[in-house]
Amino acid sequence: MGFFYQVMSDYYPEYYSHFRQFKSFFHSGVSILTYHKLGPRPVRVRLKGLYVSESLFKRQLNELRQSGLPLLNLDNLSDPAKQPNNGIIVTFDDGYENVFKYGLKHLVDEKVTAIQFILADQLGQANFWDAVLGEAPERLMSESQIREWLAAGQMIGSHGLRHSMLSKLSAAEAREEIYASKAKLEDLFGVEVSHFCYPYGDWSPAVMEYVSQAGYKTACTVERGTNHPDTPRYGLKRFTVRYPTRSLKVYWRRISSWWRGKYK
Repeated sequence: MGFFYQVMSDYYPEYYSHFRQFKSFFHSGVSILTYHKLGPRPVRVRLKGLYVSESLFKRQLNELRQSGLPLLNLDNLSDPAKQPNNGIIVTFDDGYENVFKYGLKHLVDEKVTAIQFILADQLGQANFWDAVLGEAPERLMSESQIREWLAAGQMIGSHGLRHSMLSKLSAAEAREEIYASKAKLEDLFGVEVSHFCYPYGDWSPAVMEYVSQAGYKTACTVERGTNHPDTPRYGLKRFTVRYPTRSLKVYWRRISSWWRGKYK
């Protein structure tokens, strides 16, 4: 049992669920956590792990608060010369209503400033990009809920207009997604929208350049890793948060990865 515990502790899992698994890793740079959905899972869910229960989310925030690491936001990464040596940033993709319902109170209680990446043309609607693939529908935050989110000290960024695969669009269409989403969110909510998140984690050098030209200060990918002053501002790395799986298949993959890394 002791060997198995050591293996699981030494291996950095593919997804984040508990602070202990990432403790030493998080001290090596600024880490960005990516959430999607909070609260109970409805029926007919394909990607069950992307739902983090309210109780687990509360525990995760408390672990981060107790870690002693700075709890930052993306503004802290806008200028590489002023970037802290380490710290943790909490982000949410897509703007789900269940994050507002099950997460906002705990963010406020733990004094964590998170950013919600919003789809400017989909306020109050549903995750159509997932539904066409058979995923359970989920409502997105409405205009009034986003206003409450902001009033509680939280942040918003842009996720484009319609959750499009930006590298597959024409140059004009990609610019529209990037530029217009920023303008619409700023006009509607009266706040500066300084941060972008690539839908699907999809980008190209041209897309990255459009994001820079539009006036964003940072952009987030889905590439795993910590961020350092030399990490591109428009290519920030993140760790996806998922509900922990207990399947033997996953455990075996973790043990195998650790073993190969130790004895290669």
